[in-house]
Parts: sequence; C-alpha cells; structure tokens
Amino acid sequence: MMQSKFKAVLWVAGLVAVNIATAAPAAAAAVRATPADTASADRRFAAIHQAEWRWRVEQRLASDDSTRGRVRPELPRVDAAIQATRLAYWQDVLRRLDGVNPNALSAPQRINYRVYRAQIAALAADLRFREFEAPVNADSAFWTDVTYGARQPFARLDDYRNYLKQLASLPRHFGEQLANMRAGLARGFTPPKVTLKGRDAALASVAGARPEDTVFYTPFKAMPASIPATEQAALRAQALAAIRDQVQPAYASVLRFMREEYMPGARATLAAESLPDGRAYYASKIVEYTTTSMSADEIHRIGLAEMAKIRAEMAVTIAQTGFKGELPAFLQFLRTDPRFYAKTPEELLMRAAWTAKKFDAKAGEYFGYLPRQRFAIRPVPDDQAPYYTAGRGGPGVYLVNTYNLPARALYSLPALTLHESAPGHAFQMPVALEQKGVPPFRRAYISAFGEGWALYTERLGVEMGIYETPYEVFGMLSYQAWRASRLVVDTGVHAKGWTREQAQAYLRENTALSNHEVETEVDRYISWPGQALSYYLGQMAIMEARAKAEKALGAKFDIRHFHDTVLQLGSVPLPVLASRIDRFIAEGGPSPYP
Repeated sequence: MMQSKFKAVLWVAGLVAVNIATAAPAAAAAVRATPADTASADRRFAAIHQAEWRWRVEQRLASDDSTRGRVRPELPRVDAAIQATRLAYWQDVLRRLDGVNPNALSAPQRINYRVYRAQIAALAADLRFREFEAPVNADSAFWTDVTYGARQPFARLDDYRNYLKQLASLPRHFGEQLANMRAGLARGFTPPKVTLKGRDAALASVAGARPEDTVFYTPFKAMPASIPATEQAALRAQALAAIRDQVQPAYASVLRFMREEYMPGARATLAAESLPDGRAYYASKIVEYTTTSMSADEIHRIGLAEMAKIRAEMAVTIAQTGFKGELPAFLQFLRTDPRFYAKTPEELLMRAAWTAKKFDAKAGEYFGYLPRQRFAIRPVPDDQAPYYTAGRGGPGVYLVNTYNLPARALYSLPALTLHESAPGHAFQMPVALEQKGVPPFRRAYISAFGEGWALYTERLGVEMGIYETPYEVFGMLSYQAWRASRLVVDTGVHAKGWTREQAQAYLRENTALSNHEVETEVDRYISWPGQALSYYLGQMAIMEARAKAEKALGAKFDIRHFHDTVLQLGSVPLPVLASRIDRFIAEGGPSPYP
C-alpha cells in the first residue's frame, strides 16, 4: 500500500499522484512531424519540465541529485500564500504544455509528456480544492510525516547540523498547518469526526515525553564514529534543547487544538460529495487515483461483479481445506482459531522473512532485471502501529505491524509480504529508481500503477508456488476480495450515501479481515476519498495487458520480458501502460534491456 502509507515520504516524487489528463490538447495537429519539428518540440517540452523541476526542488517539494539522501535544513512552507503561488505556477505550466504538440514529440518524449501533464494537472487540482486545509486523515498526518526523517540514519556532520535547523523550523511549519486547518474547519473541509478518534495519541506521546525519549532524538543515540566525541556531546545537548524548547511546545499546541477545536468541530458527514463542491472533488479523486475517467457508478458495478467472481473462487478453496460449512462460518473459524495467529512479534516477523526468501528462490524465473537495492523487515513504530495498516513497503524496507497480534492472520501474511516487499513495492519502486536516462518527474509514484502492480503480485504468488496451504490461498483471495470490495465501499460511502456501519459490514461479510483491520481500513477509505480505488483497477489493467500479450504472442511470450517491460516504465497512468504493451506485442515481446 504507500501515501503516508510509506509512499508519502518519497519527497523525491514530490508527494504526487497522477491524473488522467493525458490526452493531447484538442489543438494538437494530427499530422506527421518532420525531424526538425520533433527536435523543436522535444526542446520546448524539456525546457518546461526542467525549469519546473528546478522550481519544485527550490520549493522543497522534491529532491535532485544534490539534495537526495541529505537532511534538509528546513521544513517546507505550507501557508495559504505559498499554496496560491504554487497553484498559479502549475496552472501556467499547464498553459505552456498546451502549446506543445505532443504528436510532434519523439516516441520517448510522448510518454514523458503524458505522464508529466497528468502529474501537473493533479498537483494543480489538489490546490484548487485546497486539500492542504485538511493535512490529516485516518491514515496519516503532518505530525507523523515529519518524524520519518528522524528514523533514517545520518552519515555526515552536516546532516546533524541541518537536522537541528529543521527542528528549529518545526514550530513555523506546525503554525502554518494549524492556520490551514482552521480555514478548512471554517468551511467544513475536514475529515469526518468519527475517523479522527485516537489521532491525538501520537501528538500526546511527543508532547508529554522526556526529550530523549521522543523519536526526534533517535539520530543522536548512535552517532558515526567519524564525528569527534566532543562534537557529539555538543550536538546532543543542542538536540535536547531544541526538542524541549521548540518541538514539544509545537506538539502541545497542536494537541490542544485537536482536542479543543478540531476533533469536536469536524464534520459529522462521511461522503466526499458532502464537502464544499464535493461532487467535483470526488470526481477529481477518482481521476487522480485511477488514472481513468470512469464514473463512481461504473466503478461500483465493477466492484460488485468482481466480488462475485472472487466469492466463487473462495468456495472452491474452502472445499479444499475440508471445512464443512458456508463462507460466514469459515470466516468465523479463521478469525477465532489460534493456530492462525502468531504468539509473539518475532514470530510474525520471521514468518514474513520466510515468505520473502521463498520469493528469492523463484525471482529469476519471473524477472530478468532484479533491483540492486535490498530491503529490511522491521516492525511498525510503536507510536504509529495502533492506526497503521498491516504492512507497508517501499525502497529499502518492509514494515510489518506487530501491534494487536490477534488481528494479524498468518494465512494472509504471504500475500501481504508479496504485496509490500518483493516483487511488490520494495521491488517495483527500486526498479523504477534505477532506470537511467529518465527525467526526475518520472520517479513519481502513481497509485493506480504501483498499487495495481503490488496487488498483481499477490495473484502471481500462485504461479510462483509461494502459497503452501489452501488457507494461504484463501488468504490471498481474501485480500483480492478486500481490494475489490474497496471499489464498492469507497464509491458507496462517497457517492451513494453508505454509512460507516454499512461499509464495515460489507468487509466483514466478504473478507477474512479481523475486526480491527475492518475498522481501521473503513476509516481510511472514509477519510481518504478515492485512494482505495487504485488497487483493483490497476491490477485489472495489468492482467488484461498480460492476457492480451499472451494471446497475441503465443509461444513467443516470455513472462520475464513482460514483467521487465511493465516495471521499466517506472510508474505511469494506466492508458500509458496499455500503449506500451501494444508496442511490446508489435515488436514480438522482446526484453526491454539490451
């Protein structure tokens, strides 16, 4: 899964998702371009995106080669004035892009244009709807986002010095966030009140702790030996002072605001369509997170149809286990039998590691290109675990939630591990980052592609022989049903008037998720409109592309070449993926690598 869902920390991507606004402007001429026309169009397009990316780095919304991997000396500005400036800038970029004829671009730049224009359109749309006025949902919040840097190792003295400057900027950053939240509160643009329950706990854990026990002191507990001992002592003293005098008062201020104003005053309604200009807002979220122009009604119907198919597969798998009874009874059996649950956090982590190593044994049969970056398996931090999902993966890490072990079913762990580690997020994202010769905006994470790929790998686990028992196969099918049900629940809540209880009941009746997971997941969908639609629609696009390639290429189809071709794209809107596989077929299914 990734937004604060681990993927939200990818500042290299500018925290973007992508809109489907990939079609060429109507004014573009449908005539064959001359080589001179192509060279000119490529130069014009390059000038636009290169200048915008430099500006994005200056705004601290992205990283370049000089800043990637380094600690920033200041948190980004997020006040309303700077947001208006950014909106005007991106709207101007869109106008300039409309002046470029995409049909005149070279083939690689046509792909880049479609990805880039969609990306800028999504960034502008988020600002037009003033999403920055609600920087908290049931899954993430700005006060947890700023802790990610503290969890990374520092290698240089400058990193520590910059980090101290960053801590000094935190009160200003939090003050801007509070002003934005007050503006959202005044116009009714907040998450639903019911999804904010308990979100003050992380604030309290920082505000009321000893400075040395907060996450912000973590980098100072073990410092590089290259830094002299006297310098280390001085840095530690400065860190304790900054946390005590700047960070903790800022957290205390937000905590008071949340408890006294925001949580009591947040909206009682659930639907995105109940927000200001809500129908248009939810439509924009569908476009952003699915990269399609499908309506809520169409997506709802697809979800119901896919759920029926998965239920049929479930019935076959239940019979294979030898269980006598219908689905509701089987789900109750799975939720209550202790054999399906780890006794300790270490057992859960080790079982996740075992699945990851099983993939390693099969990787060469299904992928020609393997990423250089490895990943660690770590527990979700204690301060985030109660409201965190079962796991998150990305470059270098697979986080496993060891909180509330009776909610973490072992039969679902193989599917979760494939999704979050390899060949899912911790595999796909490094492959994208390792591609050479692509502009930096292509490093952005597009939810429909990334989540679709990760969900596809859960199904791929059947072919790879990862699942060892019918229970584990059922765990995979339950996860498939979980994602298909999101199409029903998300549109049900945000466009069809579903209640929270109705959404929870649908998940309980159709998946093997624990009650804890059902509640946290539904609250995530309620407070994060549209994001839940990414997964299943993205998987369907990849599976349809594969089926098309297998049928067209016959004996020439090589699964490694297909997977490499998909992953080499990085992360693109689904129509771009479909076009690339059409070319893959036309070329005879070759490897994309020399």
